[in-house]
Parts: sequence; C-alpha cells; structure tokens
Amino acid sequence: MELEQLRQLVVIARAGTLQSAAEELHISQSALSRSVRRLEDDLGQPLFDRTRNSMQLNEAGRLALLHAREILMREQRMRDDFAALAKRSRTLRVASVAPAPTWRLSALVLECDPTAIIEPDIVSEDEASSRLLNGTCDLAVTAKPSSLPTIRSTKLMHEDLFANVPTGHELHGRSELTFSDLDGRDFLIYSQLGYWHQIHRAMLPRARFVTQSDRTIFLQQMRTSDLLTFTTNAPENTSSHVSRKAIPITDPEAHATFWLCMRTDAAEHIGSVFEFVRDATR
Repeated sequence: MELEQLRQLVVIARAGTLQSAAEELHISQSALSRSVRRLEDDLGQPLFDRTRNSMQLNEAGRLALLHAREILMREQRMRDDFAALAKRSRTLRVASVAPAPTWRLSALVLECDPTAIIEPDIVSEDEASSRLLNGTCDLAVTAKPSSLPTIRSTKLMHEDLFANVPTGHELHGRSELTFSDLDGRDFLIYSQLGYWHQIHRAMLPRARFVTQSDRTIFLQQMRTSDLLTFTTNAPENTSSHVSRKAIPITDPEAHATFWLCMRTDAAEHIGSVFEFVRDATR
C-alpha cells in the first residue's frame, strides 16, 4: 500500500467517477483502475461495488477512505512540522538597536548562506543584550561591544548621521551642522530608527518631531514637506532625495559603530555566520 494509492482513493471519492478522477490526477483511466486493484489486493477485499457503468464505495471502501484521509492528514502534518523545523534551522533571529546594521547583516548572511532567513527586530541596547543572554535571539547588533566572557563581539559597520535639508531652507547652504544648530527646529522623522531615535531625542531636547511609523508614507511626506529630516550614509538608506541636501552633523554623537554579538555557546550555523561576518568586515 502506497500513499499515492490513498490519495487516489480520496480523489475518486470526491470526483465521483473513475474517469473524472483520472483526469484530475493526470493519469490514464486504465492506470488508475490498476492502482485501485492493487490497493484492494493489499487490503484483502474490494472497496467498490462495480456495475457496467459505475463504481461506488462499499462499506470496506468507506472505511478505507476514512483511514486514508486520516493517514494523509498525518502525513501533511508531518511534512509541515519538518518544514517548520527546517525553517527554524535556517532562521536567524536578530535583535538590533538600529535598522541599517540589519540591512548590512542580511546582505552578508545571504552571501554566506543563500538559504538563510533573517528575522530582525529593532530594540533598545539593554533589550538586545538581554535577549542574547536569555536565548530569545541568535545574534544581537549593539552600539558597543560586550564585555561579558560569554559573548563574542565583532565590528559590523560604522554609520554617520546627516541632516536632510530641503531646498530653500536657511540651512541648505551649510557644509556641516551641529546638534545645537538644529535644536528647536521642526523635524519629520521615521519612528523605527532605534538607536538614532534616542540620539534625536537626547541631543535635540527643544526640537519638535512629527513622527511617521509607516516607511512608505514617511518617504512620500519627505518629498513634499519642508520639514527637516535625517538620513545616514548607510549604503541601503533611501531616505535622501534630490530636492534635499544631506549635511553632515559633526558632533561625536552623530557617529556610531555597530557591533555584531553572539553567545560563545551558539549553534554551529550561527557561529559560521558570525565568523563570515567578522572576516568580511575586517
């Protein structure tokens, strides 16, 4: 008895005729009939009451259909469970303090393993460290290396903050700016910036922020708004625009180095990714 024979039995019961079932299964009617006969031989009794023009499930056939559906359901559940297991083994849960490092990390991970799946989550510095320690993430991206002996850290990338100034703004002609030049002004900002969002709030206590949580809407508003925004020199950053000028901010707080962190007892595939990133970013 084969699983394919059980699938065929289910299709025959649903289709109503051998001919319709054969068409649905994309096999010949004679081939399907032979397969049904082999199943009946395996089970030791006929499953259909046959006449010249039709065949109907008999009591044994209805019992076989009941078991066939249950077996096929269990088989599908087994396949789903193994697919989920395979996905988990390919998935890297990343707790990161900022979005741009996850873009950089994703590119490196896919270069290392094209089948890998990255699940990033933007969190605070403390939460990134905590999640790495308690095992609820596989890798953490932080704004400082860990000093714990159970955590390995390697530099991932450096990122610099710029003021994104619209054409016609009084600051548009400047070649550089400080946070004091920007404090007290109005800004349009994207909410999912993690680390940089904290810098904005800390360094611009008198500024007014219009916050947008939808990235697409933020980019649309940026193109039509005369509010100041921010951008960075991350290669994947798309928040600059031709109608705006990216002006560097010179304060030390506008420059950040992000670190990739891993537990020393991490699984082998996580360690392989960490080593690849370390070698690629040296």
